[in-house]
Amino acid sequence: MDDSSALARLDRRVADCGACPRLVDWREEVARTKRAAFADWTYWGRPVPGFGPEDARLVIIGLAPAAHGGNRTGRMFTGDRSGDVLYQALYDVGLASQPTSVSIDDGLELYGVRVTAPVHCAPPANKPTPGERDTCRPWLVQELKLLRPTLKSAVVLGAFGWQAALPAFAEAGWTVPRPRPSFAHGTRVALDGLDLFGCFHVSQRNTFTGRLTTEMLREVLRTAADAAGLP
Repeated sequence: MDDSSALARLDRRVADCGACPRLVDWREEVARTKRAAFADWTYWGRPVPGFGPEDARLVIIGLAPAAHGGNRTGRMFTGDRSGDVLYQALYDVGLASQPTSVSIDDGLELYGVRVTAPVHCAPPANKPTPGERDTCRPWLVQELKLLRPTLKSAVVLGAFGWQAALPAFAEAGWTVPRPRPSFAHGTRVALDGLDLFGCFHVSQRNTFTGRLTTEMLREVLRTAADAAGLP
């Protein structure tokens, strides 16, 4: 991405945000104390911006960075088991250059896809508050506005992301049905010029229990990619 582009500038502003005191304290505490397995890492310890090209036709919206994943590496879904599942599936369906995502400089490229989240800081227990979600929403709204010229489909991972994404799409200029559609895995909602898909989150709880299988995830990604006109 061009460092002077509007999206790159937005990413830098996101990374400098300190709006939520609880999240600032937590992300920085985790970066100081670290996990023993990553004792030799210099943790990112800041808000994690979205990842992917500015002309993306498909956006994937998660929940928030993991304390020892994105909060460590500085890239969404990078360095944790959830990311292992997501990027393997993206690679399997031809939307990523490699099946692994371990560090910000590992050479991974996404093809026509951008990965982001409604909350950009790692939250305690992976649970942002509704207030933190709402405080962070303007960043997602701005990101969606910048992606709008090319964006054709979106995959939202989990109910929390769904509840955050629908008002963000509305604020970014899309017409969202009323009443707002409920989240379910496999849900497909037509907005004006964009198809919105629901998918169970790629959390360990879902993947270890079989609630979300690799094939279920690949199927949603294939369908969303097809709706976006991606090869």
